[in-house]
Amino acid sequence: MNQITKRVSFLIALVGSLASAGSAQDYQTERVVPQTSAQVQLSYAPIVREAAPAVVNIYTKQVVRSRRSALFDDPLFQRFFGDQFSFGMPEERVRGSLGSGVIVRPNGVIVTNHHVIEGADEIQVVLADRREFDARVVLDDQRTDLAILQIDVGDEPLPTLALSDSDNVLVGDIVLAIGNPFGIGQTVTGGIVSATARTQQGISDFGFFIQTDAAVNPGNSGGALVGMNGDLLGINTAIYSRTGASNGIGFAIPANMVKSVLRAALNEGQLVRPWLGVNGQSVTGELAASLGLDRAGGVLVDNVFPGSPAATADLKVGDVIMAVAGKEVIDEPGLNFRIATMEDGAEVTLAVLSDGFIQERSVKLALPPEEPKRNVTKLDGRNPFQGVTIGNLSPRFNDELQIDPFLKGVVVLEVDRRTPAGRYQFLLPGDILLGINGVRVEQVSDLTDTLTDGDERYVYQLRRRGQALECMIIPNRSFRCRQ
Repeated sequence: MNQITKRVSFLIALVGSLASAGSAQDYQTERVVPQTSAQVQLSYAPIVREAAPAVVNIYTKQVVRSRRSALFDDPLFQRFFGDQFSFGMPEERVRGSLGSGVIVRPNGVIVTNHHVIEGADEIQVVLADRREFDARVVLDDQRTDLAILQIDVGDEPLPTLALSDSDNVLVGDIVLAIGNPFGIGQTVTGGIVSATARTQQGISDFGFFIQTDAAVNPGNSGGALVGMNGDLLGINTAIYSRTGASNGIGFAIPANMVKSVLRAALNEGQLVRPWLGVNGQSVTGELAASLGLDRAGGVLVDNVFPGSPAATADLKVGDVIMAVAGKEVIDEPGLNFRIATMEDGAEVTLAVLSDGFIQERSVKLALPPEEPKRNVTKLDGRNPFQGVTIGNLSPRFNDELQIDPFLKGVVVLEVDRRTPAGRYQFLLPGDILLGINGVRVEQVSDLTDTLTDGDERYVYQLRRRGQALECMIIPNRSFRCRQ
């Protein structure tokens, strides 16, 4: 075994012991196998009696408008016929859905899943005592699949569930899932924690889930995964199933991620996650062998953003991040989760393999910068780009757009479909403009200062889905792109 392998093996053992020291001790003193027949007959009823009143049913309504033919929206058609053809008017119907939620503050603050309330025009919350309230959305975060709701209950305090430290959850712990499966009403199911730190499920951008075999079905989404101390361990969010029914594999968003979203909702109302400032790749078995490691695990740094917290901490390309705050990092989603659950300005210790040695690096996390300012602008004038909305990329804006934080330039945000650019797809949302008519485009002002009306041709360069394209438009005649 070479020196790097020895050091890494020692680190992994050390990280594991640090992370589990407290929880292992708790396990010996609090988590015990039943010793007598009387203990086997113990009931979960006291836990359910305390926890269930804090779990609510959520019903949503969405008005769906059927699309009418694009012919009726054409300006030429509108000019001659207006809206006199009633058969062309959109039809409306109401679509309902259901889910669950958890009261986390006595004044009526509720946590649920983003996908439970997505697109809803009306949200109704039904408490365990059958009282009904209209809810408003305080924060809705698609990337974590979490949403924070608020109901008005006056001065009456509601029952709540306390959020546990989900890092202390162990495989084998007994858990209860409480929710509203199939809309039949509040239901409690039991099981154990089957796995922790599940990633690569494709459920959300910060996928890092508690897996359980407690029966979870449609309608349980947004409901509570409760531990034996009655605290909230996670929010049930998805199941692994080919039929839509429970197959004994359910996933819950850990309470520590819920805390970060809740903190943003109650403090600022806008969620901006702390930023490390690196891009990397998960260390696979093959990559581990090339690095002299004896096992997969960690994140190999591919890029470091200048001036970022990572750069300030002297992280560099080729370093491997092995642990964050004493918690082992298995892959890139695990690293993203650890950073996303922390607060702006937090001092965090990273365990880093650098130049063959394990080193500790202290990093002060910060919010991603918005340099340059986004300067969202809708182009106008008599040119092919009329009606195109663009903005400047930055780490902060890129995070909101869910794109690579290292991308720079001018991004297309929206294209008015009634304009030539919309009809002929000169530009598409997500395109990054690089240059036009021989002028390099780095900011919105570069394009607006260069773009003139009435040119005979427009030659521009862009990046679309990772491919570089050069396009040429001759107004009223032709349009073509090539790689």
